[in-house]
Amino acid sequence: MIADRVLRQLFTGFVRLHILYHADKEPICGVEIMEELARHGYHLGPGTLYPILRHLEEGGYLSCTTAVFRGKRRKNFRITASGKKLLRRAKKQLAELVSEVLEDHDKRKGT
Repeated sequence: MIADRVLRQLFTGFVRLHILYHADKEPICGVEIMEELARHGYHLGPGTLYPILRHLEEGGYLSCTTAVFRGKRRKNFRITASGKKLLRRAKKQLAELVSEVLEDHDKRKGT
């Protein structure tokens, strides 16, 4: 169904924004961010999440370091300067969108 596909595309953008937000607060790893996203209703598997993390890393928005945690290799992601800039822009646009869509403050109406 087309509506499901469009909704999934919207949610993928929300997930990316959420990842950048948390990576700005502290280093994140895949398992922890999956748990965080699940608390907000985004149930992603590793096959969906890790390509998103790789894409953000390849775009220069996240950096990745590898560490051993409880005997297992673990990738930790942190936001980069480019990621911070992107997050600031996204927050500004999100605030405008929330104002218009959720609070019904359409600037074109003059309100």
